[in-house]
Amino acid sequence: MNKTTKKYASVALMLLMTFVMIFGAVPAAYASEYKTIEELNGKKIGVQTGCLYETHIADECPDAEIQYFTMPQDMILALNSNKIDAYLIEEVGYYATAAVHPELATLEESAGLCEAAVIIGNNDKQERLLREINEFIAKHNSEGDGMLDKMFKYWVEDFDAEKSRTEQGGFTGENGELIIACEGGYEPFSYVNDEGDCGYDVDFMYRFCREYGYTPNIQRVAFESIAPGAESGKYDIGLNIILSDERDANACLSEVYYTCDIFMVVPNEVDEGVGFIAKMKDNFNNTFIKESRWKLFASGAGITLMITLSSILLGTSIGFAVFMLCRKGNKIANGITNGALWLIQGMPTVLLLMILYYIIFGSTRLSGTVVAIVGFTLIFACSMYEMLSVGFGAIGNGQYEAATALGYSDRQSFFKILLPQAAKHFLPIYKSEVVTLIKETSVAGYIAIQDLTKISDLVRARTYQAFFALIFTAIIYFVISGALTRIVGMVEKKVDPKSRPKDKILEGIEEIE
Repeated sequence: MNKTTKKYASVALMLLMTFVMIFGAVPAAYASEYKTIEELNGKKIGVQTGCLYETHIADECPDAEIQYFTMPQDMILALNSNKIDAYLIEEVGYYATAAVHPELATLEESAGLCEAAVIIGNNDKQERLLREINEFIAKHNSEGDGMLDKMFKYWVEDFDAEKSRTEQGGFTGENGELIIACEGGYEPFSYVNDEGDCGYDVDFMYRFCREYGYTPNIQRVAFESIAPGAESGKYDIGLNIILSDERDANACLSEVYYTCDIFMVVPNEVDEGVGFIAKMKDNFNNTFIKESRWKLFASGAGITLMITLSSILLGTSIGFAVFMLCRKGNKIANGITNGALWLIQGMPTVLLLMILYYIIFGSTRLSGTVVAIVGFTLIFACSMYEMLSVGFGAIGNGQYEAATALGYSDRQSFFKILLPQAAKHFLPIYKSEVVTLIKETSVAGYIAIQDLTKISDLVRARTYQAFFALIFTAIIYFVISGALTRIVGMVEKKVDPKSRPKDKILEGIEEIE
């Protein structure tokens, strides 16, 4: 079996394993053996990161193993595949999923009360926004004109993913722009449909902006990143922050703008009665055709490709320039470079991006895409510097001395004699680093970027179906990786003397017969 056959065989095997994991590993749903929350003590319970719902069951389930998930649909998959025994979610989130997940049920006993507030960004707008948000809530809550109650009924009690819509527009913007952070993938609070951002939280903020003269700028970010982003001043408003004594003491929070019960979700006995082919057709339609969601994937792939190409080109240029400064042994340049290498390479990619986005560029309005390009450029520049060090380290000093003896200048010796030989050593590593960078860009969604992986999450949040979203995302990454490594491979072949035809090798040399 040749290398190409092995490669495609491994890809096919991976796709088959994913298929089996998603469809074959999910057992038939069964009636829950649990009737009370106390019976789940010592069991595995899922909680969405940052919601703090586990604190509500601490007394009844002190020995429970709490597992944290980024998005609610991930908890559903984990429950259906027996990775957890139950999970906690507020009632509005459960009702949004119940229609499409009859295999889920809730315990009759409430796990507690969820109280949500708005977090106000730590910037020069904070004092004014806190006053205005609280005025807005007081004016429209149950004790006011009841608008929030009507919104709750529309978005929660009568929620219909097909028909529920948020009024888009009508913003005067005389008081400027508000950067608003919401999860973006959580029905019925905030999600994306064919018209744009919608949901209870989005409707709440759009109404506020129209009433107080702002232009909203919705940023879809991971739920656990909303509060840190607001605290750094990156966002003016963060939505759906679950109240706790610690948060109330340390963050600038508004009055409560909605309350609801917290449910413990467990398996339920159902008779699905739907064929496999019908399920696949429904999955495909919901993932790509409905609301033209294929356009979201195309947009996400474009952003991923832009970040990748920009980071590779800039990282290659910067890494090469730094190597040129350091190759003669300059102590200052080498000291700074070694410190930067130690700092950047020793830090997880997600952490580096979040430090750049929320701290270093926290007070600026730089988009997440620009910050991601900066972060991945630094990472690739470090790799480029080390690749060049390895490549030139494999060439003996005699090569440079011989070039100098032949009358070549330092510049000529480097580019005409040394670099072509070094390229043969570092280009295979370069190809591998390109693939690594492409995979690393999948974490860009942590800083409010709608890249390919984040789009996959948003679509899964709407459909609650994972197969086509995940498989298609994996295929796109394979295509991007394959295309870029192919280009590097062509360059590698071009600089390899063994691949040159004889007339090119002997160019400029007169043959004596």
